[in-house]
Amino acid sequence: MISLQVDPSVIASGVNYVWILVVSFLIFFMQPGFALLEAGQVRAKNVGNVLMKNMTDWALGVLVYFIVGAGVATIIGGLTSPGGFSAAAAFSYIGDSGSWIDWLFGAVFAMTAATIVSGAVAERMDFRAYVVFAAVMTGIIYPVVQGLTWSGGLLAGSGYLGAILGVGYLDFAGATVVHMCGGIAGLVAAKMVGPRKGRFDADGNSNPIPGHSMLLAVLGTLILAFGWYGFNVGTQATVLAVTESGGLEFMGAALGRVALVTTLGMGAGAVAAVIVSTQYQGKPDPLWMANGLLAGLVAVTGAVPHVTWWGGLILGALGGAIVLPAFRFTVDTLKIDDVCGVFAVHGVAGAVGTALIPVFAVAGFSATQLVMQVAGVLVIALWTIAASAIVLFATSTVLSLRVSEEEELEGLDIGEHGVSVYPEFIGDSSPDRALGTPTATDGGSEVRTDGGVEAEHTADSFEGGDSK
Repeated sequence: MISLQVDPSVIASGVNYVWILVVSFLIFFMQPGFALLEAGQVRAKNVGNVLMKNMTDWALGVLVYFIVGAGVATIIGGLTSPGGFSAAAAFSYIGDSGSWIDWLFGAVFAMTAATIVSGAVAERMDFRAYVVFAAVMTGIIYPVVQGLTWSGGLLAGSGYLGAILGVGYLDFAGATVVHMCGGIAGLVAAKMVGPRKGRFDADGNSNPIPGHSMLLAVLGTLILAFGWYGFNVGTQATVLAVTESGGLEFMGAALGRVALVTTLGMGAGAVAAVIVSTQYQGKPDPLWMANGLLAGLVAVTGAVPHVTWWGGLILGALGGAIVLPAFRFTVDTLKIDDVCGVFAVHGVAGAVGTALIPVFAVAGFSATQLVMQVAGVLVIALWTIAASAIVLFATSTVLSLRVSEEEELEGLDIGEHGVSVYPEFIGDSSPDRALGTPTATDGGSEVRTDGGVEAEHTADSFEGGDSK
């Protein structure tokens, strides 16, 4: 009888890497969620442009991140820590097939950060300028943040600041590394591109521009929520561990905490957003609920393995509760036309949820950790603001950041791409009909979208809500 001896570490490694591949595919499925969510929040004449930008984020982004981005993250990690770096070693993953699964796992996070930006600048940013910014986002801006944190740089326990404070920055799955970075980059881009025509009146007051499909926006939200389990639970990459005795241990407790806190944060964020928005506008709004759900997820994304279950619930509720006031601040005070509210959902919720991790930590409160969390949020925010502004300014010297007034009026689908996602409804051959207006297709002379009732939009919500 032949006895087959199998090294437990080989089994554990194999299972863990299969798990990483599966969750990477699940995180990729968030991309169609973003596309649907954004598409629902813009007018019908701009849906094709939104889809084009989302596909570009992925297609161009993975190429740039493979050739440049992942290596930049390693270099920044070495430059901002005592360990130093080797440029050759930083890009060794390109020829090392053993590291390609890890690279893919990093890439899907990078693509998420990049695609958040498109929701802020929808309906008026020139496609060529957007392509340049998306490439730099995946090649430099996001990788630097990754290098400062997950790649052992400045904010990590082994980095210069981490060594001084004696603790490393906590952001488990990217509430600030991914989401806040994308949300702040989107805010800067929206400011520099300028508001859509008609977004503000002559007195500076905001005018709502509703999106064309609440259905698409909510479906996109739910697809994102599904993919988020890959984002959060998948980051708990160790499913099986080898014990000291040489056996195998299933990491069920760690996986369970991450899954539970993710779910509670999601639910609490949605409920909190409904309560706040109903108080504000008098009626519960499904788009505010959708944005609250996502803000709750963002708020707990960095915290899921570190906080108690009730702490995760509170953080999620905070994320959902601040979505509306954060959006109103963006529009009314900053006068920035952030179409999908990415700063409120991703930027603010990510910053608050991550900064407060020590308050609800399983291990108890630590003032030193709180200092590190606040410092980390500030470092990431300042880098993203400065880098985004520089890249956009440099781009504006060569390309226009926004389309012409004529293209914006007729719609970016026609003006930028020569297509129409809804050809039956967007424009016709009549010279006296402006592009972007509904066309009846049943022999009637009028298309109604309000059920035949003169309805009024009760609040200047997200023009379709964000939710990236």
